[in-house]
Amino acid sequence: MQAWRVYENGEPRAVMRREEVAPPAPGEGRTLLRVRAANVNFPDALLCRGHYQVRPPLPFTPGVEVCAETEDGRRVLTTTALPHGGFAEYALADTAGLLPAPEALDDAEAAALHIGYQTGWFGLHRRAALKEGETLLVHAAAGGVGSAAVQLGKAAGATVIGVVGGPAKATVARALGCDVVVDRHTEDVVAAVKAATGGRGADVVYDPVGGEAYQQSAKCVAFEGRIVVVGFASGTVPAPALNHALVKNYAVLGLHWGLYAAKDPAAVLHCHETLTDYAAKGLIKPLVAERVPFAGAADAVQRVADGTTTGRLVVLPEGARA
Repeated sequence: MQAWRVYENGEPRAVMRREEVAPPAPGEGRTLLRVRAANVNFPDALLCRGHYQVRPPLPFTPGVEVCAETEDGRRVLTTTALPHGGFAEYALADTAGLLPAPEALDDAEAAALHIGYQTGWFGLHRRAALKEGETLLVHAAAGGVGSAAVQLGKAAGATVIGVVGGPAKATVARALGCDVVVDRHTEDVVAAVKAATGGRGADVVYDPVGGEAYQQSAKCVAFEGRIVVVGFASGTVPAPALNHALVKNYAVLGLHWGLYAAKDPAAVLHCHETLTDYAAKGLIKPLVAERVPFAGAADAVQRVADGTTTGRLVVLPEGARA
């Protein structure tokens, strides 16, 4: 089979190699999957760089999220079992983690649903307890993770403020349903959020960026607001001033979605059922910006790593029409 493999750590475009390899053999508790579409996630770039919390043995195939087909013909979505990731014709996954792909979504959309939307749902509902009528601020609102949070916030009845970088991404954020869009390249984010909320600030802040974005969040979060820390796409891990959280009465909430599969698998299944229902009703639809031919996988991972993309890039195996 064709697969992209990483033999040494570095930038994705430099270290991902396309080659012919034997399909992986599933062991106990694992299922062999024929990949129909593989979503590109920021962790794929971190895996290539050797900076992710999970470090599979070299060589490995990245691609942590797929829509795929089982040997008995079921269409599923799942995270993959590294080192046999989704940028290949076949991948491995934990059998217990296979979920039915929503009928309302095509293969590329289904491949982009699991991690981003589950992260958003757990972050907004399980961690931040977002309520109807509250204001949600989403950083990187036109990106893959942010766009999911925007749609979920609107589905929950929140007023959504999206922060983006540049006019093209502002257009995407408005199309996603953001009530207010702030271009961080040309506007003062804190002032704009304060103006949009009558000086109160955002009840919930969803931050997959870190760095300066987190500093802005702390300045414009409302009294008894909640900042959900999802990741650090900026490359900078902030050091929160806890005295500031104390005097302003806000909470800083961490979210590592992957822990729920082990700690509360029933909640993951409930979330998937909820997302499937949302998709059927048209409340959510993954923003697939590009359906990338298999030959372009390394370049796609690099572009996500560089932060130059909008929405999701999904890699398709040879001959796929997702």
